[in-house]
Amino acid sequence: MFRALLDMAFPTYCLTCHQSLDSQQQQLCLACEYALPINEYYKTPNQNPLIQRFTGRFEVKYAFSYLNFVNKGKTQKLLHELKYEGNQEIGEYLGQQFGKLLYENGFATAFDLIVPIPLHSSKLKQRGYNQVDNIAKGMAESLHIAWQADALIRTRANQQQAKQDKEGRLKNAEALFVVNEKTEIKGKNILLLDDMITSGATIEAAALPIIEAGCQTISIASLASAL
Repeated sequence: MFRALLDMAFPTYCLTCHQSLDSQQQQLCLACEYALPINEYYKTPNQNPLIQRFTGRFEVKYAFSYLNFVNKGKTQKLLHELKYEGNQEIGEYLGQQFGKLLYENGFATAFDLIVPIPLHSSKLKQRGYNQVDNIAKGMAESLHIAWQADALIRTRANQQQAKQDKEGRLKNAEALFVVNEKTEIKGKNILLLDDMITSGATIEAAALPIIEAGCQTISIASLASAL
């Protein structure tokens, strides 16, 4: 009753269509949630456009991406809310849905630890949070596994990947991460997570020190992909 009165006084709106939400809805209306561009990479985790991007670069066990990215589409709006509008809840919610999708399709015991791509300390201080941590938290909850925000350390602040060509992104990502000495990687099945994958240079830079640290397998996942 109180929630219904609160919604009447302070209505909330769908992040993508801006229609009012009722008390049973979170962040997205039912129509927009149903229309999310969920891809089917989870059906072919060993052979899809995402995993093929890393062929010959390092060995990937599985590759997943939850949403297809289209300019000015729903996914872009949600990423903008998460990264630039301070809406951490949408990241956690989408992470929960992503994790639930994997859990229900045979990956409940596939991973031991989710490792989110970290921000550099200067960027983290500026933004106040790492949006990938929000996604990781939601996924870990649905998959019933651990996640570790500081498993990787970003050694320097890099320029925005989206503003560079492929060669520039690859050069920018060189020696970008190290494994935290307190992180137990050896023998574990790692799920390396980012919010958006473009060239794959950042994922590769993060994966290589994890592999060197002796992980059993490494899989990759992103909330969104334009592939």
